[in-house]
Amino acid sequence: MEMTDSLRLGPLADPTQFVGSLDIAGYAGDDLKRMLAGMLTIRFAEEAVADLVESGEAVCPCHLGIGQEAIAVGVSSVLRHTDKIFGNHRSHSHYLALGGDLFAMYAEILGRKAGASQGMGGSMHLFAPDVGFCGSVPIVGATIPIAVGAALAAKMDGRGDVAVAYFGDGACEEGVLHESLNMAAIYKLPILFVCENNLYSSHLDIGLRQPTDSVARFAAAHCISHRVVEGNDLIAVAKAAGDLVKAGRESGSPGFLEAVTFRWRGHVGPKEDIDVGVRRKPEILAAWKHRDPVRRLREAMVKTGMLTDAQFEKTCAVIKSAIADAVERARKAPYPETAALLDLVYAPRRNQ
Repeated sequence: MEMTDSLRLGPLADPTQFVGSLDIAGYAGDDLKRMLAGMLTIRFAEEAVADLVESGEAVCPCHLGIGQEAIAVGVSSVLRHTDKIFGNHRSHSHYLALGGDLFAMYAEILGRKAGASQGMGGSMHLFAPDVGFCGSVPIVGATIPIAVGAALAAKMDGRGDVAVAYFGDGACEEGVLHESLNMAAIYKLPILFVCENNLYSSHLDIGLRQPTDSVARFAAAHCISHRVVEGNDLIAVAKAAGDLVKAGRESGSPGFLEAVTFRWRGHVGPKEDIDVGVRRKPEILAAWKHRDPVRRLREAMVKTGMLTDAQFEKTCAVIKSAIADAVERARKAPYPETAALLDLVYAPRRNQ
C-alpha cells in the first residue's frame, strides 16, 4: 500500500495493519529465496552482535535494525555494484544487503585489524567499496550531502549509476537534508533518498518532534518524485525503489522513498527499551513484531509452494553457521599495531 495523504501515514503507522503474507505474484522463486536469505542474514547477524554486546566482548556502540530488514534488501535488489551507497549509524543491514563481508563486519566491531575500517571505527564505521558501500558514520545526516556529491559525479560520468543515501526520520530535522534535496532537484541528480521511518529518533517519538508523522512532505516541497510504502513489505519496497532508481538512471531525476517500519531493539544496544517514549510499550512492540517482514515473506512463499519448512530451516542453519564461523574468526584475529593509531590519521611524511 502507498500513502495517498501526503501529510500523514495513517494505517501505515498502525502496527495492527498489514500483518498478512505478501503478494509475491510475478516474482521468481530463486529471487525471493535470495532476498529471504538476505533478510535472515541481517536478522541473525544482528542478533549475534547483540550477544557480543551483552557478553561485553563488543565495547563499541552498536545500533541494531532488527525488524527493518526488508528495506535494505528491497532497495539493494534494484542496485548494481557500481552504484554508490551511503549509510548512517544503523547500517549493518545496508552493508550486508549489498554483500558486505560478515567476517570484516565482526572484526571491525571487535576492533581487529582485518575489520572493514581496519579496526578503527567500530559498528558505525563500515566500509565495503567493492560492493558499492561507500561508508557509514554516526553523525546524523552527515552522509546525505556526500551521496549528493556521488550522484553529481555519476551524472558527469554518464554511465547510468545512481547514489543512495540511507537515513532515519530524525535526520529529516537536520538542515543538511533540505539543502541536499534542493541541490539534487535543481541539478537533476540521480540519487535515491531512503528514509527508514521507524517513528523514533533515539527515544523520542516522531509525534513529539514533528507536526506530522510522514517525512515525504519534504521531498514534495522540493518537487522530487516520492513514494511512501510499508517498509516491512519487501515487495512494496523493491517495486517502489525499482521505479525511482529506473527514473534516476534514465533521466537523472532524484527520488525519495519513505519506508515505514519499527526497530525491535532500542536506540543503541540489545535492549528493547519498552520503558521509554510515548508509544514504545510492550503491547506496541509486540504488535510490530507481528508485522515481521521475514515471517510475511516466508508465509507467502510457503503458500505458493516456492518454499518448504524444511528448506527454510536448512537456510537458517547454513546462515547461522556462517555467522558463527565469522564471529569466531574475528575473535582470533589480531588487533592493529599501536603505530596504526597515527598511521591512519596522518598522511605519511614525504621525502623532501
